[in-house]
Amino acid sequence: MPTGSWGNATIMTVGSVTIDALRGLDLVIVGAGVTGKALHDFALSHGALVSMVDDRVDGALRSLPERCALAIISPGWRPDHSVIEEIRARGIPHLSEIDFAWEMKRQIAPEQRWIALSGTNGKTTTIQMVENIMRSAGVAGVACGNVGRTVIESITPEIDILAIELSSFQIDWSELPRFEAIALLNISPDHIDWHGSFDRYRDAKLKLISLSKRSFINVSDATLSRSWPELTTATNSDLIPFHLGSPASGEIGLVEDLIVDRALVDDPMNAEVLVEVAVLPSNASHNVSNAMAAAALSKAIGIGADAITEGLATFVLDQHRLQVIGEAKGITWVDDSKATNPHAAMAAIFSFPSVIWIAGGLAKGASMDELVRATSSRVRAAILVGRDAPLIRAALEELNPSVKIVEVGATQGREVMREAVTFAKNLASRGDTVLLAPACASMDQFTSYKERGDLFQGAVKELVLSEGGAP
Repeated sequence: MPTGSWGNATIMTVGSVTIDALRGLDLVIVGAGVTGKALHDFALSHGALVSMVDDRVDGALRSLPERCALAIISPGWRPDHSVIEEIRARGIPHLSEIDFAWEMKRQIAPEQRWIALSGTNGKTTTIQMVENIMRSAGVAGVACGNVGRTVIESITPEIDILAIELSSFQIDWSELPRFEAIALLNISPDHIDWHGSFDRYRDAKLKLISLSKRSFINVSDATLSRSWPELTTATNSDLIPFHLGSPASGEIGLVEDLIVDRALVDDPMNAEVLVEVAVLPSNASHNVSNAMAAAALSKAIGIGADAITEGLATFVLDQHRLQVIGEAKGITWVDDSKATNPHAAMAAIFSFPSVIWIAGGLAKGASMDELVRATSSRVRAAILVGRDAPLIRAALEELNPSVKIVEVGATQGREVMREAVTFAKNLASRGDTVLLAPACASMDQFTSYKERGDLFQGAVKELVLSEGGAP
């Protein structure tokens, strides 16, 4: 059985699970969230005797049952969790949900091809771009994984291509898939509390390259650029760099306002225009990089430039991603609640010249110093919420001491956002952008980043736009 490394733990995975073997098998799903429930339904439909273990979900078992012939691990479960440690101690064969889905795909839909991407930020936007391009090209493909439908739900002969968004957790657990192509968008500190260090988090992301025939790497990103020399000597994957500069032979890049391919062309001395930047939903640099990755993945599965242009031109950014709520008295109100880490918040702040910044929540072990230092000329005031507000305040006071700082006293949901918006309304002046870009996760005060964004939008509409602003 192949093994993999997860932090300091050794992971045993199963290399061959047949559908027929599921019938009557005592199977345990670790994790009763969205992925776990989908795995449960699939295994049950094929005759397995399924139990679900999750100490955070009502109705699931709190501990591993006595009878367990195989365990499938949902993403996000730490290797030092007592359930995982017991699985290892008892020698129970186990594998990730992605590895299990790959084994099922080999039997149910052997002609189905997989592509994937990962990164600290921009994953969902980029994989949705790919899905829209496939739709424009008439390709039977879907986006799945860490967005929308789960991978196991997408294993069907009617779907030719799976475009899979993968988290560091999913990659870290997985050993078996072989992707046609992958893209890495960026790597910056995130989930340090889970991985234990930035190096381990980085290595989890880079592991995806070893699972792919071809890999598109954004060398405009500082971490990926620094990692490039070691990647070129440590992998058999066909590595193709993409960046925001003029592309050399074998690269994808920008020529004036055109995304140009000099890698996937018959003659490396030639170039093909994939799309004009002007048709993209946003020309912010991070969005151009996302579109470049989406175009590269699409071309790697045989989609032409016309369909790539149509797919990107008709793509609409999802809610809570630099979503303009409205304008009042020359002040623009923007929801980027999806900016759940410092790197994403930095990209959002760089999109505007003068920002009243609403931030805070759960920092997940990340430092705010680089974010505060890099954006000091743009942030005019900061309104802080949530458990790790003191962490952001400390960084601001040290690295941007002239900035006005206020902290929201409310602690729950709707009232947090009403108070934050009221503060912002009093602090902002004509020409400012009030930007919710928290740089933190939301679960200390909200159920999700979506609820956080929805409540922010509701407060803006009630307290600001109702007085005569333009939605």
